[in-house]
Amino acid sequence: MTGAEIGEAEPVEVASVYVHAPFCARRCTYCDFAVHVRRDGDVDEWIETVGAELCRVELSEPVRVAARLDTLYVGGGTPSLMGPTAMARLRDLLGAERIGRDTEWTAEANPESLTPALASAWREAGVNRLSIGVQTFHEPTLRWMGRLHGATGAEHAVSTARSAGFDNLSVDLIFGLPRHLGRSWRADLERVVELAPAHVSLYGLTVESGTPLGRDVALGRESPVDEEQYREEFLEAAETFTSAGYDHYEVSNFAREGARSLHNSAYWRGVPYLGLGNGAHSFLPPVRRWNVRDWTQYRGRSVRGESPEEGRERLDADARRLEEVWLRLRTDRGWPRAGAHVRVNRLLDGWIANGWAQAADSHVILTPDGWLVMDGLTVELDQASSG
Repeated sequence: MTGAEIGEAEPVEVASVYVHAPFCARRCTYCDFAVHVRRDGDVDEWIETVGAELCRVELSEPVRVAARLDTLYVGGGTPSLMGPTAMARLRDLLGAERIGRDTEWTAEANPESLTPALASAWREAGVNRLSIGVQTFHEPTLRWMGRLHGATGAEHAVSTARSAGFDNLSVDLIFGLPRHLGRSWRADLERVVELAPAHVSLYGLTVESGTPLGRDVALGRESPVDEEQYREEFLEAAETFTSAGYDHYEVSNFAREGARSLHNSAYWRGVPYLGLGNGAHSFLPPVRRWNVRDWTQYRGRSVRGESPEEGRERLDADARRLEEVWLRLRTDRGWPRAGAHVRVNRLLDGWIANGWAQAADSHVILTPDGWLVMDGLTVELDQASSG
């Protein structure tokens, strides 16, 4: 990559960093993430490999990691599979001076590997936000997914995290699962409200062709996603969490006051960010790039000092404008009315009349019904704004 490709002669400074931890004890039936299945995570191998990529980035590319990070996110995979020392090792690799008290440092954990020793060690290392992969509290559905924690695993994990000093907890829930599993979405929502995490993220089930679920659907052994059920469950979740005092600040995310994900919000604002690890993405405006997904291939390239990049795209003015529309509509930033062309305001008025949007101060933000048809609305608004 050259400075001309990025559009700046000077290095692009990034204050948000994502680090991928690929190891998983088992691949879930629906999972299409860049994971590497093994019984235990290898923290030595991980630190060596990510460190090699970071060294290459800092020495060879027009990217400068900020002296103080705004956000650091460790995702997976299952970061908690690598044990108690992983986050302290990562802190030392990145530079402890870059991680301050104001840095939002999130790490993902699965309930079965979030032990008291691990939670305490991660908190001491500087992690101040945990994202716990709950997905559901229904035992048969957990088994169908291939998850390793039982029905009470989530409650134990939340208790363990809080005992270690974590107040900023996020939990993940998945919706749109096959009805034959007998999972009660209402019961899952109520249990999350009872746990009272600071943040909740929703994920709608998608069927990817290369996954066990994708193969079962293709062979007729499993049903595809029921679109009406998907819609009903999304709307029920929106109503449940907003009624419980959460802000529905992004299409799939809910937060208590002061607990919005700063890292994900950086993505949604379109600011530069650096991704390290297999399958990780980086955005150095106007260039977006991504690494190879296979861990073995990524590791081989990185430790040899080669680029692990698999591909990139350079966003032209039209693509940047469309992405800006999409990013604004997916959050409660919404679309500003001040200075908008009459055709844009006419379009926004139509959305409000249809129940897809609502007026908020000088902006229009989508409602949950609007978020369900957001892709189509994005194209409409982009065309109205540029026509």
